[in-house]
Amino acid sequence: IENISRAFRNCPIWIALTGRKITLMYLGLFLFTGRDFHIRILLPIDFQLKNARIECSWHLKKILHGYQHILKQRLHSCPDLVSFMVELKTILEIALKNTQDLHIPRPPEYYSCLVRDLEILGWNKVAYVDTGLTTIKLKAEDSCGRQHLMTLKLNAKYPTEPPDCLVDFPVQFAISWMPQNSLIDIYNQFLVALESLKEFWDAMDEIDRKTWVLEPENPTRSATTRRIAIGNNVSVTIEVDPRHPSMLPDCYFLGADHGVNPLRIKLNNNMHLWDPEISLLQNLKDLLEIDFPSRAVLEKSDFAKDCGICYAYRLNGTTPDQVCDDPRCGQPFHQACLYEWLQSLPSSRQSFNVIFGECPYCNKPLTLKSSVKKL
Repeated sequence: IENISRAFRNCPIWIALTGRKITLMYLGLFLFTGRDFHIRILLPIDFQLKNARIECSWHLKKILHGYQHILKQRLHSCPDLVSFMVELKTILEIALKNTQDLHIPRPPEYYSCLVRDLEILGWNKVAYVDTGLTTIKLKAEDSCGRQHLMTLKLNAKYPTEPPDCLVDFPVQFAISWMPQNSLIDIYNQFLVALESLKEFWDAMDEIDRKTWVLEPENPTRSATTRRIAIGNNVSVTIEVDPRHPSMLPDCYFLGADHGVNPLRIKLNNNMHLWDPEISLLQNLKDLLEIDFPSRAVLEKSDFAKDCGICYAYRLNGTTPDQVCDDPRCGQPFHQACLYEWLQSLPSSRQSFNVIFGECPYCNKPLTLKSSVKKL
């Protein structure tokens, strides 16, 4: 009886009914994202919670389908009804968040306003609309013919509140919005943003067309880095400022010292030659005094050498970026593989974050900064 009283003090929306076979029936509801979910908990004559029965609508039963074993476990482990109600509410919230197809009807004015806005915008600009009219993908083409998508997530208060906008941009896309605005206003802002990034995408596209890019393997429009092959086990990673793509990017050379040190010297000595009026790629060629390997003559496999420890090129999305400094060896390794290898050698020693050991192939001295996490 005391537990029952506590249940009503903690959950006043629950109602107890009495009957012959079933001593207590708790009728209640949970509120989540503006929707009511009605549940009945039926306790047996002996008041044993572990023998209780839960009844709900078919829709809620579908949502809780994958959590039945957890509910049974909680019925057996909870000391009283109040504790179980708290557990039930938590399980329900988790289940609802993980249910992708939960559709909460919007007010009629939401749909009429949205359909009107789509008609004004033009259905030819719509790439996708979900069945609930809550997610919309709009397509656009910039002045260079590149195709772009913008995903809009609308809440029930549209157009009073703006939709969430997801775009593949290297910079933040923040829209200006007022309650009287519509989808066409967002779309026009999207077009303006596309043109503001034209110079950046032109520069990155030229690099992708004319050089062998080792990473990222399939660059997105938001990617600001490129790791470009220069020679055998020698590459440069550039970080381009999307707001100022004609400026000198940050450059990080990867490879053995005998291969990258001359490039570092040339870069430092020729920085004054950088010309913002010519392309990013041509500037890099002029400063480094090199021609990047041509895609028309060489294959990517000529530069994408496998790791000498795991014998794979890609490991958890990374490529070999450590190379033995001996010019007669030059074996590449993944940083994580080399770290594990050196850690396992009794002869290796570590000073702060630097590990000193030997190359697995030529036994020449080799050092590695231990900034990687163990796999």
